[in-house]
Amino acid sequence: MAVTKWALDPAHTEVTFKVRHLMITNVTGSFKKFNSEAETGDDDFSKAKVIFTVETASVTTDNDQRDAHLKSDDFFNAEKYPRIRFESTGLKKKGDNEYELEGNLTIRDVTKAVKLNVEAGGIVVDAYGQTKAGFSVSGKINRKDFGLNWSGVTEAGGIVVSDEVRMVVEAQYIKQ
Repeated sequence: MAVTKWALDPAHTEVTFKVRHLMITNVTGSFKKFNSEAETGDDDFSKAKVIFTVETASVTTDNDQRDAHLKSDDFFNAEKYPRIRFESTGLKKKGDNEYELEGNLTIRDVTKAVKLNVEAGGIVVDAYGQTKAGFSVSGKINRKDFGLNWSGVTEAGGIVVSDEVRMVVEAQYIKQ
């Protein structure tokens, strides 16, 4: 079986997250700088090895004050911990084009095993002759499991930011 290398197409990839604010609405954020590589057997992603990294200083919520807070030691501490890293350890088929991706997620030098949902969008050859593969990846983590412990409480005793973070990655890879 031949090994095929795939590189992330950043122009067609998004890394986003949602967190409940005051437990009444969601705040959406994204990361603007990220990278990923995958190795597969031919074009078969069933045994793919995937490494995905995100630059924490690239976080944006379209609010400068909130973004500065997220980059601070209360959350990512982007200066000390410049990257979030995910490395796959397995992929299980759940249904037509649906998979469970297992791997190790590292945030602030804390590594935990996580399971993510994957919807495979398919593999196509684009107008330029490049073979591309697309995936929608989603999952939930508890931010406090990774040392993002800041917790605010309103005057009435309500929680400012939920512990649960929902992640969504729309990823497109180019066959090398």
